[in-house]
Amino acid sequence: MALKRCLLEMGMGVDLHGRDYTQAAQRAVTNALWHNSLYFTRSFGAGPESMRVDVTIAVPEPDAVNGDAVLSVLPYGQKHINVVKGGLEIPNEDGSDATVMANAAVLVSLDV
Repeated sequence: MALKRCLLEMGMGVDLHGRDYTQAAQRAVTNALWHNSLYFTRSFGAGPESMRVDVTIAVPEPDAVNGDAVLSVLPYGQKHINVVKGGLEIPNEDGSDATVMANAAVLVSLDV
């Protein structure tokens, strides 16, 4: 069998105060998955744990993201993460705080 891409969802998450890149990333993944229920795995005789879930997160400070915490948002699958530079940081007036925006791409694949 071969790994085949089955679903790609995108999401955006925001941390309004505190520059919490992990929280923004978690919200982006949750946003990407919010309106999905993946029944198609059953069509292939597989369960939800058979899914490979690849998450790409884009934030201004990739090293500030706790990948394991972001992956904990996913309910199923063999989870993998790649954090890259991107997203957006909007500093407040005096530079003491910022709003952080993270982008997420969630790719689900099955071995079919």
